[in-house]
Amino acid sequence: MTLAVKTIAPNFTAFDEKGIKICLSDYRGKIVVLYFYPKDDTPGCTQEAQSFQNDYEKYQNRNIIIFGVSMDSQESHKTFKEKFNLPFQLLADEEGILTKLYDVAGENYSRRVTYIINETGIIDHVDEKINTKTHAQDVLKKISQV
Repeated sequence: MTLAVKTIAPNFTAFDEKGIKICLSDYRGKIVVLYFYPKDDTPGCTQEAQSFQNDYEKYQNRNIIIFGVSMDSQESHKTFKEKFNLPFQLLADEEGILTKLYDVAGENYSRRVTYIINETGIIDHVDEKINTKTHAQDVLKKISQV
């Protein structure tokens, strides 16, 4: 069961593909899209990442931050990001801390779940039924409705 809408998003500290420390609390005042995915460089996960890549400018224009999260290593994320020229940060969750914190654990991977966290740190939307081809557009529509 995922975290409930209207609850406070758990704060976390994680490292991106370059080893840069990311704290969710540093992004207060901005909408954050935190999307969990199973594995780097697999067909569905690549399709989902590319959907965000294709609409990245629309997110930037609205000052929305995108973080992709999986249990892959920083090195795997770096390779994945470079291979597909992804413009947003990928957070490494090798120990599954974020995956557990956000209640998206699968067997040895993160389930495909997206959280939209508003400017005050509250979860506005949780998406568990994801179309990897249109996910970025679907998230933008949800943000417009909230």
